[in-house]
Amino acid sequence: MRISVLALAIVALSGCGLLYKQPVQQGNVLEPEQIDAIKPGMTKRQVTLVLGSPALQGAFRDDRWDYVSSFRDQDGNVELKRITVVFEDGVLVRTEGDYEPGSAVESEKAKNES
Repeated sequence: MRISVLALAIVALSGCGLLYKQPVQQGNVLEPEQIDAIKPGMTKRQVTLVLGSPALQGAFRDDRWDYVSSFRDQDGNVELKRITVVFEDGVLVRTEGDYEPGSAVESEKAKNES
């Protein structure tokens, strides 16, 4: 009897998230290789092929696209990252945000050193 009550309690609590909270990734998940692949002079179509569709694209400002992602870990800590790509006359002129170009090379070096 005690075992069945204990088992029932464990099952009930696991559904509430008291025992385990699953990490949640939302938005545009971008890899360092994708960031390194975009270069000034690329067309909007080329950027879309590399990064995918933007999370935010202004109706009145078609020259700026925002890619946003959030990651919530098991402890509830949230990490937000964004990159904004800016176009002039349909051509990429610059990027802004939390992603650093060249990070794919650095992460590859770190893998090789370990």
